[in-house]
Amino acid sequence: MFHTKDPAFLADPYPAFAALRSRGEVHWHPELGLAVAVSHGACSAVLRDRSAGRLWKDKEPVGELAAFNLLHRNSLLENEPPRHTRLRRLISTAFARGHTARLSPWVSALAGSLASSLASAIASDGSADLLTHVAAPLPVEVIAELLGVPEADRSRLQPWSNAIVKMYEYDLAPPLAARAEAAAAEFVDYLRSLAAARAASPGSDLISDLVAVRDGSDRLSDDELVGTAVLLLMAGHEATVNVIGNGVLALLRNPAEWARLVASPELVPIAVEELIRYDAPLQLFERTAVSATSIAGFDLAPGDKIAALLGAAARDPLVFDDPDRLDVGRSPNPHIGFGAGIHYCVGAPLARVEIAAALSALVTRLPGLRLAGEPERRGEFVIRGLRTLPVTA
Repeated sequence: MFHTKDPAFLADPYPAFAALRSRGEVHWHPELGLAVAVSHGACSAVLRDRSAGRLWKDKEPVGELAAFNLLHRNSLLENEPPRHTRLRRLISTAFARGHTARLSPWVSALAGSLASSLASAIASDGSADLLTHVAAPLPVEVIAELLGVPEADRSRLQPWSNAIVKMYEYDLAPPLAARAEAAAAEFVDYLRSLAAARAASPGSDLISDLVAVRDGSDRLSDDELVGTAVLLLMAGHEATVNVIGNGVLALLRNPAEWARLVASPELVPIAVEELIRYDAPLQLFERTAVSATSIAGFDLAPGDKIAALLGAAARDPLVFDDPDRLDVGRSPNPHIGFGAGIHYCVGAPLARVEIAAALSALVTRLPGLRLAGEPERRGEFVIRGLRTLPVTA
């Protein structure tokens, strides 16, 4: 069984997943204290089975994590029907007012500007960090633009997100939990103020639409609106930055596939799906049994937890030919990187636009891109990403 703090496992978890999968589709993981599904079929069942849901339980100690718990208690992701149905209907109605189409040209221009900045840094210094220049700033700017965050406040978003998402790891040190709570409290206060301003003076941003959206007399509460905005930041930022970082690293370690993209940039939309599959930015997603059920022959009693290991599902040889090979033209590609079932990611269309824009800008403006040193990987398991990605051209 793998250990989530083992540096060798964190560097490359996929052989451990393959070894587990060869012995069965679901296993008890004593360190995590839950069952883990490692096949594509079992993970899909975990995500789709309505006998297993997202049942939020406030993090302890409750008195010290009030803001963090408020955000999640009111989040679309942490609720089941009927509340989930109501929240998703309202949020999807707000998203359907053309936000992805509105932002697409702006995202492409931003990605081009960031790629040019990376090229300038490489020309000046010989190498530069792709995360600093492209992968990290792109999703923060996009979410800020989506929500209508003023330019002067945008630098606050990434530190808030980075601090809060540490809470999703297992055995988190108390100082990191305290930082996550402080960031959550600051973000809650900020979003309440922003929502009040948009209620008084609406704009074309998503916050304005979330404030205004109605289904008959129903509307989002203040806490639900704040929870939605924070979910969009954390999911949108963390997933996108890590798909770009992990994905570009994979491409540069497979130069023939990078060369394919440079020669055939029309493959970019297909390549986006392959990068999400190949090195998943979110490795684990939990469910809790709400009634007795069985996943791939593993019995769950009410209250038992089970996790879909999305990275393991993405390398299942029963679903993907030669799954350990990066193939930017892979089609079909039935990965479940955005989830499945009722909790499928509401921001997936926008995330795809961002990742495609970044890839297109890089292959167009830096066709000779290559590694300039060994990247540094973050020391976390659930959210898989890099700290640095040094490149040259």
